[in-house]
Order: sequence, then structure tokens, then C-alpha cells
Amino acid sequence: MSDTNEQILQTALHNLHVELEAKMVPFAGYSMPVQYPMGLAREHLHTRTQAGLFDVSHMGQVKLTGEKVAEALETLVPVDIVDLQPMKQRYALFTNEQGGIMDDLMVTNAGDHLFVVVNAACKDQDINHMREHIGNDCEIEVLEDYALLALQGPLAGAVMSRLCTGTDDLVFMTAANIEIDGMECFITRSGYSGEDGFEISVHNDNAAQLARTLLAQPEVEAIGLGARDSLRLECGLCLYGHDLDTETTPVESSLLWALTKSRRADGERAGGYPGADIIMGQMANGVEKKRIGIKAEGRMPVRDGAVLVDGDENEIGVVTSGGFGPTVNGPVAMGYVKTQYAIPGIELFAIVRSKKVPVSVVKLPFVKQNYYRG
Repeated sequence: MSDTNEQILQTALHNLHVELEAKMVPFAGYSMPVQYPMGLAREHLHTRTQAGLFDVSHMGQVKLTGEKVAEALETLVPVDIVDLQPMKQRYALFTNEQGGIMDDLMVTNAGDHLFVVVNAACKDQDINHMREHIGNDCEIEVLEDYALLALQGPLAGAVMSRLCTGTDDLVFMTAANIEIDGMECFITRSGYSGEDGFEISVHNDNAAQLARTLLAQPEVEAIGLGARDSLRLECGLCLYGHDLDTETTPVESSLLWALTKSRRADGERAGGYPGADIIMGQMANGVEKKRIGIKAEGRMPVRDGAVLVDGDENEIGVVTSGGFGPTVNGPVAMGYVKTQYAIPGIELFAIVRSKKVPVSVVKLPFVKQNYYRG
């Protein structure tokens, strides 16, 4: 057991989580807070109505520099990086030669470099992927000494306005360098809750002080990864390793909105990334499976891994994310079905503990996304 414990990493906020009596669990190689004494449901609802502070320092933060860094990164993702304007952010995907998704990530043009945030479980893979394929074209610096905090919720903007200047003019998917209590921070107006909010990159030495400053605001409570998951699920946001994986393409994942027009078949920089021919072929000819929203009857959550069947008990899909949605006060889920079943209103069954639970296909999201767009 001691060897296992020694392998678990800690973020710069670990001692604060313990002080706040968080329930700590291993996640992606880190000891992370899954919930605090407030409890998952109350944490979730607090974030929906006020502001929640999340430690997401387990995510990978990477700085890419070089004269042709945007062109280099475009060879790995099906989105427009070359024309990404300074202090603008974009959602992107690493794809493999089969068109499958290796990871989803956030890319920000920070002016003199690209700031990339990748998922914790894929961090080493993604960094190695970039080093192998674009390491000769740009400098790749892993920001291991930086924490990442997410302030999320409809009152997050008011909190930030009170503590610093330069955030009022930010809209969804834009960025800025700011100071909070003399601490230098790089922030983006973004997040993973479906609400307005900010992700704040700060040096580890200042992370705990920044967190305490934010938690001292009357609107802000510490929120764990449990509520982060239920928040993103209600808003139809994908979780890598569940709703996205190397066997599933962006077209199958209903992420066409993320594939920039300039990189599509009729765009000025069409293709040029791994799996481009397969992905563009699917865009033209369709796919055999699609990601959908799933609403179960009753109160029993339908969890990931549950098989979906039609009225004749033919297996037609699988649940990839599922749980209870505190905002909608009922079970919510996402999954994949054969394309002919991916129509809102179609009634299916999920197999839960060997029993058929009636479910229906619904349009995502379950809760409207409330990003600040000005």
C-alpha cells in the first residue's frame, strides 16, 4: 500500500482540501477532492446559482512557442489555429490515423505563444504526441509549476470584477493576463460546468493564497470533482475516456460544430491532420452511430456501460455517461446508438441490473449552457 500511496501525486492545493475536510480520492494519478462536507448535490446547485471553485491542477498545461507554432499544431487537430486571434481560445481535438479522438483540449493564442490545456489522464500521451510530431517545429514547455483553478457559476463575473480589473470585457473563450492580490494570473473565460466562469493559471507558490482569496468571497464555495461531473453531464459536455475515445470520431461524437470550416473538405486548409480523409468522408456520407442524450423514466440513474436495446431486445447502443442531475432533479445520461435510433423521442430500454429500464432519446443539453457572450 505504501508504494501505491507514494505514486499518487498532490496538487498545490492538497493541504487546503484536507483543511476543508474534502473527501479525497485517487483520480488520474492525483489525490483529488471528490466532494466537501456540503455534499455533491448542494455543491452542484451552488455552482448553478452562485459560484464554485474547483481545483483542476491535475490537467496538463503546456506552452508552445515558435515562428510557425500555429501551423505546426494544425497538423495534429481538425480546427483553425492559424487564424486564432491573440487572446482568443478554441476547443480542439487530437485525432489518430483512423479519425478517432485521442483527447480533447483547449488552445489559447496567448500572444507570443500558444497555451494548451489537456486532460489529466491523457497528459503524458498528449505531450509525447506533440513532441514526436511537432517537437522539431516548436518549443514545447510543460508548465509543471503551475496550478489551474476554475471559478464557475453565474456570479463568477461579479467575484472577479471585485478582485481585479480587466475581466469585465472578457467574453466566452477569450483570455487575459491579470493580477489578483499582486499574484500574476493567466485567465480564460471558459470552463466545464456549462455556466459562466474562468479558468485561472497561477504559479504553485501562489495557488493556495489565490484559492483562499476566492473562497473568502461570499458567493464562492469549494466544489469537488463529483459535482464537476454532474454539472458537465447536465450541459451535454463530453468526458474523455467515456463519451470520447480513440475508437470514436468527431462526427460520431456529434462534435461537428468543433470542426472549423477552413479545415473541412471545401475549406482553404482542408485536411492535413491525422484521420482527415476518414472524418471528411463521414461528414459527406454519414456514420453508423451517433452520440445522444438519454432520459430515463423514474429516479434510478442509468450508469455508463449500460447496454441500450430496442423493443425487440436488439442491442443498439451503450450508455457512456450517466448519473443523477440535481438541477433537473432526475437521471441524465449520454451514450451512442445506431444512427437510425438517434432521433429525439424514440423510446428504448437500458439494461440495469438485468432489468429493462424505459428510456427515451432526447436532445442535448439537459440544462441550457449559460456562457457569457456579452
